[in-house]
Amino acid sequence: MDRYICIHGHFYQPPRENPWLEAIELQDSALPYHDWNERITSECYSRNAASRILDGDGRIKEIVSNYTRISFNFGPTLLSWMEKYAPGIYQAILDADRKSREWRSGHGNAIAQVYNHIIMPLANTRDKRTQIIWGIRDFEHRFQRFPEGMWLSETAVDLETLDIMAEQGIQFTLLSPHQALRVRKIGSEKWKDVSGGRIDPTRGYLCKLPSGRAIYIFFYDGPISRAIAFEKLLNGGEHFAHRLLSGFSDTRKWPQILHVATDGESYGHHHRHGDMSLAFALHYIESRGLARLTNYGEYLEKNPPVHEVEVLSNSSWSCVHGIERWKGNCGCNSGGHPEWNQEWRTPIRNAFDWLRDQMVIKYEQKAKKYLKDPWRARDEYITLLLNRSADQVHQYFERHTVNALGTEEIICMLELLEIQRNALLMYTSCGWFFDELSGIETLQTIQYAGRAIQLSEKIFGYSIENTFLEKLSQAKSNIAEQKDGAHLYEKFVKPAMIDTKKVGVHYAVSSIFEDYPERTRIYCFTVTREDYHREEAGRIKIAVGRVSIRSEIIKETERLSFCVLHLGNHDFSGGVCAFPGDDAYQSMRDEMMASFEKGAFAVMVRLMDKHFGMHNYSLKHLFKDEQRKIVHQVIRSTIDEFEETYRSMYENNRILMRFLQETGMPIPSVFRTAAEFTLNQDLKKACAEEKGLNRIQGILHDMKKWDIPVDALDHEFALRRLIEALMDELQERPSDFSLLQRIERKLHLFLALPFEINLWHVQNVYYEMAKTIYKTFLPKAKYGDPDTVRWIELFKQIGYKLFFNVPAMLPDASDEHFHARGTE
Repeated sequence: MDRYICIHGHFYQPPRENPWLEAIELQDSALPYHDWNERITSECYSRNAASRILDGDGRIKEIVSNYTRISFNFGPTLLSWMEKYAPGIYQAILDADRKSREWRSGHGNAIAQVYNHIIMPLANTRDKRTQIIWGIRDFEHRFQRFPEGMWLSETAVDLETLDIMAEQGIQFTLLSPHQALRVRKIGSEKWKDVSGGRIDPTRGYLCKLPSGRAIYIFFYDGPISRAIAFEKLLNGGEHFAHRLLSGFSDTRKWPQILHVATDGESYGHHHRHGDMSLAFALHYIESRGLARLTNYGEYLEKNPPVHEVEVLSNSSWSCVHGIERWKGNCGCNSGGHPEWNQEWRTPIRNAFDWLRDQMVIKYEQKAKKYLKDPWRARDEYITLLLNRSADQVHQYFERHTVNALGTEEIICMLELLEIQRNALLMYTSCGWFFDELSGIETLQTIQYAGRAIQLSEKIFGYSIENTFLEKLSQAKSNIAEQKDGAHLYEKFVKPAMIDTKKVGVHYAVSSIFEDYPERTRIYCFTVTREDYHREEAGRIKIAVGRVSIRSEIIKETERLSFCVLHLGNHDFSGGVCAFPGDDAYQSMRDEMMASFEKGAFAVMVRLMDKHFGMHNYSLKHLFKDEQRKIVHQVIRSTIDEFEETYRSMYENNRILMRFLQETGMPIPSVFRTAAEFTLNQDLKKACAEEKGLNRIQGILHDMKKWDIPVDALDHEFALRRLIEALMDELQERPSDFSLLQRIERKLHLFLALPFEINLWHVQNVYYEMAKTIYKTFLPKAKYGDPDTVRWIELFKQIGYKLFFNVPAMLPDASDEHFHARGTE
């Protein structure tokens, strides 16, 4: 009997973008990475694109893409981030789907997802349709094909959602076994009760819908899926393989599909090396012919369902109470604070529902004057989310407007559509999933509400914020100082709101330290310099100018003038205002520059008030990334002074420290602090400058002697970036033997360090070079070319230091001479 295995990974992250900047700002909790998307990409998404299969000695014998062998979906909002910030991994995911179509009878491994992970049964009909349409269009844009299947957020389901999916052409979805009610053979009248997770998960089912449409449903194997996510099944690849195979039964007389579904982050982020367990298990099963790997589309084509099913509406995979987790205090939470309650969930949803309905009324009233069908226009707004170029905007409005629109009308329509987009984003499920109202996920959804309110008040000219805050105040935090939803809105959302003037402030202050080109991009704004003057007098600097700032989202442009005075360190004073006209601007510029040349800085501060009124800004008004960058520049000289002091203290007191240690007396903490700072700085410089193994070992010896901790996190990240840059350079210039030597020396040094360097990217580059560039060197080596022979030998030595099974991987690499040298 045929046996098929299909592993599904649901890869998704909550949207983390600042709604006003359309970008993720620095997140310190993700250090040493910029943000959590970047960190999880490193730990999981990239790993599954190039996972290691090891030999019996723990050396790499093969690097494979798990995405080519499993079914998967990626959240559209996550893929949008990856396309810009992790383009190599993004492309590897698209390539894997393309490869899987070659292997799986034309059926790709990727399936779509409802757009921004809302709980579909809690959405109104209009929002359900938009979520499904946007998910499909986003998938088509990226994978260049129509999706056969679609993932439902939290597998939360109702019949209307299934019907809209079927209406839009989706063939199948995945559910938990606990979401099945009863089954029967197609054509039979007798139903069998399978509630409580008793459905047989090894085949597909037909679900007939009230409209007359139908959709196929697969119910994943619950026990094995739970073992992957929560029971450490990923601790060993062979054990994982046998557990998968245990789901088959000889008593079944049909082609069985053993399939599981978990968060994709299980494979590398939640479980370190989980991607390798997955890769090994699939290799183990496939290489031994124990089952055929497949995806759902291929299995459906070969094995059309012969049973139909009825599903449990308003159910999900992560709430035993159905969908209560996203609207009430059902008891489901993360478990970290059992004393907390989640009563806040209901008033948050009620406030959002009220806001959404208000936006519906306003949107219809305004948009119907210009758009043929306002809701169809919203459904197709995804085309602009994927490509906001001028041509796309023009084509979009040509399709949807009653008459040709002027510039201001286009801006208004884009603002209306952005209100609708943010009203959808505020329902992202993560806002209700966790324990506390003030958690970052819930605050993110409230920010989307804030953006929608800001745009609404701009267009319609009257406030709905106060009523929204009244409703939000009913949501009470478990943390006394966080009070309630209205307090959190005032504390976190209002300060985050951005207008064009704040972009102007950012440009003005940062221009003191950075030479911008005539046109530059600051997040989702384009800033064009019209006039700019900067002068310095010692440590004091001034910048005066005018710019035009264009939002690439709503296409609105505003002209601003500014003046910023830097008095040293973090002391800034700046003013920004709407461009007052050529004469007024010229007068302001001349007054400011004249006062600066006279050194009349107190006068300049008064002039700021005269020309800019209350629009005074400082370093704290910069966006977080640039603010951090400038602060580091400002304090660099101070840090250098501290380093000199610490170094002097350490060097001048080493003999005293040794005496204190030998006599058993405690070393003063100030001496130990000086030693820790100095030795860690010395270690970083020695590794970066290739000072030699003896120098590094000497520093490590001193650190051990004084019981000084190695700053492993900081050192590892810096050294990893260094070796990665060298390896990327080698791939571009493979014949550069001196570069090859530098890399070999670096790796030799790394082996002496008391912490592990993450060599994942370096190994990937080496593996690619071994498959391509290395082979081009072999013919010359066979003819005895000495330079080529020398290159090949050193390349192999690097392979050993990167933990590859070199003899098994490289042609002609089984030579005992190379093997012996590589393991010295």
